[in-house]
Amino acid sequence: MNESSILLIDKQPSFSSFSTLSYIKRRLGVKIGHAGTLDSFATGLLIGLTGSFTKLNNLFMHLDKRYIATIEFGKETTTLDPEGEVIATGAIPTKELVADVIATEFQGVVDQVPPAYSALHIQGERAHKRIRRGEVFEMPTRQIELYSVELISWEPPFATISVHCSKGTYIRSLARDIAHRCNTHGYLTQLRRTAIGPYKVEDAQSAEDLFSLDHYITTNLELLQRVPHMALYVVDEQSKDSLSYGHLPTKDGIVSSIVSGTNTHALLVDLDSAILAVCTLDEEGLPKKIISVPAARRS
Repeated sequence: MNESSILLIDKQPSFSSFSTLSYIKRRLGVKIGHAGTLDSFATGLLIGLTGSFTKLNNLFMHLDKRYIATIEFGKETTTLDPEGEVIATGAIPTKELVADVIATEFQGVVDQVPPAYSALHIQGERAHKRIRRGEVFEMPTRQIELYSVELISWEPPFATISVHCSKGTYIRSLARDIAHRCNTHGYLTQLRRTAIGPYKVEDAQSAEDLFSLDHYITTNLELLQRVPHMALYVVDEQSKDSLSYGHLPTKDGIVSSIVSGTNTHALLVDLDSAILAVCTLDEEGLPKKIISVPAARRS
């Protein structure tokens, strides 16, 4: 049984991303990493990487994200979420104003200031640790891209929005900034991540469903094929044996392939479609460097 896997996990509220992943690590007995966390109050899709697939982290970190988020207007909290203390209050804007601000100011490339209560490093230390010590510092502005932001529900003082955005986007900051553009205050009351790149929360498993996770950890070829710019090479038996010694297959050792000119990485599989390795590709589209070899699951 293979211990290297991609796990699509539907995180539940009140559990941090790390506690969710730690639970899976203890129950399944595998090394586990992640491709981006969620705040503890949030729910939705986490991508867990186990075994040697933790080395594939960079293939997932740059994927776009989709969210459903609810903003409460008229209040702002220290953390910009329900776990903080209210530090400012304001008026409730009209639905028309909220919709107009979203449509005109929160589309495309925008500047965003991340929340001070975040895991970003400021001068070598997590921002949330510094602010909890009472330090005063300025969070750096960063550019993000909002592919689409839409108002999907209005029940004042609550607005629910859908967001499709680039990596690095803080939805808590987005809630704050939309409210400020409406000349008031706001914070995020609910957040659910519905997709990361081609991966959807509908395909995810609950972290508490051990049987499904244990089965799911062995069935990842299709999930890996969804990674953007990923080719597929089927290699012969001789190349399979050579891979066990770290030798990449030659062109003659490739039985068949699914490849395009935009591919930067490839899955190497045997004649039975078992994953042998993940590698980078050279300029000619041939295997260049092995970055991950699935390991056998410990009994």
